[in-house]
Amino acid sequence: MKTRYLIMIMAGLISLACCSSDLQPTRDDGTWFFLPPADLQAGAHHTRHAEIFGKYVQGFNLAILQGIDIVQAHALDGGTYFVGKDSIPAESPVYYDLALFGQPLIKAPRHASYCSGATYTAFMEALNLLQSGRAAELTPERFEALRMQEPDGGRREDMIKAWGYWNADGFGTHFSLVQYLGMGDAIKPAQLRPGDFINVSWKSGLGHSVIFLGWVDDPAGKKLLYWSSQRATNGYGDQMVPVSRIMNLKAVRLMRLEGLFEFDPGATVNTEVQGDSLDWK
Repeated sequence: MKTRYLIMIMAGLISLACCSSDLQPTRDDGTWFFLPPADLQAGAHHTRHAEIFGKYVQGFNLAILQGIDIVQAHALDGGTYFVGKDSIPAESPVYYDLALFGQPLIKAPRHASYCSGATYTAFMEALNLLQSGRAAELTPERFEALRMQEPDGGRREDMIKAWGYWNADGFGTHFSLVQYLGMGDAIKPAQLRPGDFINVSWKSGLGHSVIFLGWVDDPAGKKLLYWSSQRATNGYGDQMVPVSRIMNLKAVRLMRLEGLFEFDPGATVNTEVQGDSLDWK
């Protein structure tokens, strides 16, 4: 039943992405994006991200929301959150065997996921929707640089190529999408729209890699709604948190698909990136 449901989800989303005549970066007017109460009813686990939040964006961000739905469809209950790089079997950043244009990025060591793996997987599934017709243009060297696993099945360490930068401590999506791949731009918190990537730095000292769904103006205080993998949702799912927990964040947006076919696999990044505070003015 789950396999049939997943095929239906993917077929519908591929049709949406491939038939769009406006595959361009999402734009914003620089004002804070707050969700209406009607958009907050789906719960933690659902495959309606493109339906609910896609009406506010177009182009690349819509494809990322579609990518979320593909990922979530593999684990409708979240699929388990797990971290532990020295565990046996090893931790898995993604719940399932992931491929880009039919070529394997990782053979999942276990059915579980964690935050940076969730956001990278949604990004890869969006690229499958947007660029599968250009598979022959992706060189073997660039494909290898996108892998989440070494060819021998071992763990790809942090700060090694696209996934290693994405998974690194700090503002990984900036390191990878903006600097290494050259496919994204940094944006300010007020510019955030559904489908943008965020690395959140909590006041607790920890961090989280998430995909933005919207700000919520709750009577008890402003909140942030995002999709990722976290313990509270048993892996993949939507989570809403008070913004009072946030120290700062770094937001980035997918802007250039050409970077996928042009980036330098040997490039390095500058990790001295400053986060942005939330100023509601």
